[in-house]
Amino acid sequence: MQEDMEGLAHKIVEFYERMSSWEHGVVKGSGLSPAQMHAIEILGMSDSCRMKELAEKLGVTTGSLTVMVDRLEKKGLLIRKPHESDRRSYMVVLTDKGREHYASHHKFHLKLTQDMAAVLTPEELEMFEVILDKVLPHI
Repeated sequence: MQEDMEGLAHKIVEFYERMSSWEHGVVKGSGLSPAQMHAIEILGMSDSCRMKELAEKLGVTTGSLTVMVDRLEKKGLLIRKPHESDRRSYMVVLTDKGREHYASHHKFHLKLTQDMAAVLTPEELEMFEVILDKVLPHI
């Protein structure tokens, strides 16, 4: 059992490293860091987000996020807007230019997903999705 866990741990680390390397390669040349692109991805999938929620999704402090949002705002990729009902809170929203970055990057994600799915049978693909749904909440 311990040997099985060691082997699985090794494969999970290798999967993470390959995904991280792939992400760095895709972001290279965009003028953005992977962390900045992740912020754009999150906003692209949700339209807008509170600063605090975005920080939690990225796994960073609100202070770190403020610096990142300042830089992305200067690049014209997003804007901060006061929350409609909570005066203490700000919403972060992609600009048109930010949505273009998201759409372009999302195409890379779709291609990666297609490439991964191509080596799986329909049953394996379905099981892979079930496993991800089961495991992701625990990470």
